[in-house]
Amino acid sequence: MTTSERAVFDAAAAEDILRRACARADVDPDGIELLRFGDHAVFRIDDGRIVSRVGRSSDRLPSVRREVAVAGWLASEDYPSARLVTEAEQPVVIDGHPVTFWEGLADGDTFASTREMGELLRRLHVLEPPHFSLPPLRPFGKVAQRLRNAVIPEGTRAYLVTLADKLAAEYEHLEFALAAGPLHGDFNVGNVLHDAAGRPKVIDLDGFVTGPREWDLMQTAMYYDSFGWHTEAEYVDFVSGYGFDVRQWSGYAVLRSVRELLMVTWLSQNAGTSPRAAEEVEKRVETLRSGGSRRAWAPF
Repeated sequence: MTTSERAVFDAAAAEDILRRACARADVDPDGIELLRFGDHAVFRIDDGRIVSRVGRSSDRLPSVRREVAVAGWLASEDYPSARLVTEAEQPVVIDGHPVTFWEGLADGDTFASTREMGELLRRLHVLEPPHFSLPPLRPFGKVAQRLRNAVIPEGTRAYLVTLADKLAAEYEHLEFALAAGPLHGDFNVGNVLHDAAGRPKVIDLDGFVTGPREWDLMQTAMYYDSFGWHTEAEYVDFVSGYGFDVRQWSGYAVLRSVRELLMVTWLSQNAGTSPRAAEEVEKRVETLRSGGSRRAWAPF
């Protein structure tokens, strides 16, 4: 059954697409295992020797094509990042869904240290821009579509729409301390992994844009001070590796709120198929409404 015959894009639909993409790309679909499910369904193949990303819908195709171009650019710069595999032209497109195949990194769960993260991000931010154009950062670009499609209570949807409008207005008045340039767009500990030789590499390259460098620093800062997912020592190491503490910047609170909104709307995409995700969305929205602690937010 294809996704055109399904009401939703779920894990089973994504695996069906992946198996057909494997056949077209001459990849052995041995030992397929779902790793995570969001804007893409991410699968491990052949005990993690290959990792595949299946786009949620055809509107992901431009960003995935850009991801392929970014991978080539970073490889040409000898920057430590994910590398594409197979001789087939990528992405492979199945029923409009873009599918890519990447080198697996060790077991896929060995995260870089925060100091390594800071050092790699600093190296990324000093690279000369690629010869192709990167789109500008649009923090709210996916919010409206996510909220239209999310299976969530109407009161929750209305609150998030109003919050997005408020934060968009505040974002327009921010004065950034760092120069603009190429960004990873989703730089966090889950996207910097060790390979089999213990070397840190950056993955998930589909979010590359041009914009204020503070954007790439935000998640590590939030994972420390909002959620408690990093220790103080780990955050200090990250700042030391990069050379700038975004928490000391005047616009940090606004950008933190923007990032929190995006974390909620991203998760809302799965609320219709995952009771756990639906419950987490409501929990997060309640803390946004009340101004309560974010320490109870569960990682996804």
